[in-house]
Amino acid sequence: MIPQLLVVEDDDGIAVPLVRTLEREGYAVERVATGSAGLERASRGDLDLVVLDLGLPDLDGLDVCRQLRSDGFPGGILILTARGGELDRVVGLDVGADDYLGKPFALAELLARTRALLRRAHRVPPADAGEQAVPAAPADGLRVDPQARRVWVEDREVGLTSKEFDLLALLDSERGAVLTRERLMDEVWDENWFGSTKTLDVTMGRLRQKLQESAAPVQIVTVRGVGFRLEAG
Repeated sequence: MIPQLLVVEDDDGIAVPLVRTLEREGYAVERVATGSAGLERASRGDLDLVVLDLGLPDLDGLDVCRQLRSDGFPGGILILTARGGELDRVVGLDVGADDYLGKPFALAELLARTRALLRRAHRVPPADAGEQAVPAAPADGLRVDPQARRVWVEDREVGLTSKEFDLLALLDSERGAVLTRERLMDEVWDENWFGSTKTLDVTMGRLRQKLQESAAPVQIVTVRGVGFRLEAG
């Protein structure tokens, strides 16, 4: 299946060569110039990745990203923006982006990040009524479903961003074991991540808060200087 990409970018000087490059790589690419058009296109499904500018004429790209996740968009989101500071990157990832690349950017790096995001993408087809049934919870009440990329505490679904889910799924896959910071960064943000590991701490803190607010029967324990483990709370 050919990956389906959506470029949300109002600057023709950036969008036209970017779309052309992505198409040469074999992707099916659509382009829109406004945030509202991006949200409308994403609502129709069948997208694997959204390449999202933040400086859009109608909506702030951060609001578009937040709305995509709120609407349940399951694909990858790569923010492409001139706002390149560390705090900007943290905020972008906090609202649901999977990766963040500042302008100006090298096409080779953008393509590498695109490939990495598509490798991790798990497209979830629209569920019919029968598929919406909540699966039975395990004995401890927390269920992490890697296929559907959904989490439940008892019969209540917990809303997580893409990165929060990836962290929890990885910790849950080896519950009780300590996962090093380096491994978490490599597997969740991939080896091409050039930002600070502060991003890991911020995302982990937000995940902890959501688990606590959901009364999840688990806790994320920090092993100082090493990493984190998930254990019964």
